[in-house]
Amino acid sequence: MDFGLNLPSYGSGASPETVVRVAEQAERIGLGAIWTFERLLRPMEPVSYGGFAPLAPLPEAYATVYDPLETLSFLAARTSRIRLGTSVMAAPLHPPVVLARRLATLDVLSGGRLVVGLGQGWMAQEFAVAGVPRERRGERFAEHIAAMRAVWGPDPVRFDGDFYAIPESQIGPKPVRPGGPPLVVGAVAPVAVERAARLGLGLNPVVMAWKQLDDTVSTFWRAAEEAGHDPASLPLVVRVNGSITVKPREERTPLTGSVDQVLEDLDRVRALGAAHVLWAMRTHPDEQLAVMEDLLARAPS
Repeated sequence: MDFGLNLPSYGSGASPETVVRVAEQAERIGLGAIWTFERLLRPMEPVSYGGFAPLAPLPEAYATVYDPLETLSFLAARTSRIRLGTSVMAAPLHPPVVLARRLATLDVLSGGRLVVGLGQGWMAQEFAVAGVPRERRGERFAEHIAAMRAVWGPDPVRFDGDFYAIPESQIGPKPVRPGGPPLVVGAVAPVAVERAARLGLGLNPVVMAWKQLDDTVSTFWRAAEEAGHDPASLPLVVRVNGSITVKPREERTPLTGSVDQVLEDLDRVRALGAAHVLWAMRTHPDEQLAVMEDLLARAPS
């Protein structure tokens, strides 16, 4: 198991200089991956967070969000070893041929370092501006994955589905790894978790509480086995929407608080089969890198 960090690629502090500095320092201290995310727009009115919370405004920082793939392409040229990930992009907002080609190009340019976190999307306003119906999102997402896998397979490519069709064509470049880069799904609802497992995809859950994470991972492994997939072959990337801090916290969610507190939590996450833990921290980039370097120095190898 290794660790990663969300890049400061959004908000008023985002700049080319900042993301390069953080990416280069993350590679220098030995982090396994750096991550970006996708947000098409910040509506002025309150939004529904996928039906899991009351209407609320999006954070003001989401008014500026660098595109994830352009950001990672930029950083691919400034790094050499660290993996480059998205956590997450809403796949149905993009035509599958277009997204598959962009991902394959980035994978080739980075020497096969891409890890793709995808979701089915949730914000109605983003579906509207993308010109994509929001209904039947789960079915559309599953077919989108199948279409991209076809694009990444041998030429000639052909795909005929309910939502997408690709005429017999040659489509390149192909990703570095046969079948495409690792895919992990940002899913919360049990039906979405089970779908990811049936499709033979990895999982990228956000940890909010231990029972929630335990139940989500248990559901995922069970569904994967029932679908005939080897769970050990499906990556589990745990996302923490919180910070590692210098001082301990009395009240905290899993994998947040001081380095000592996080170290205590890591055994539990490792026992679940996690391959990677990424932190989307709320602190200054320099503070984030400092506590991550301390964590790396003290975590069991």
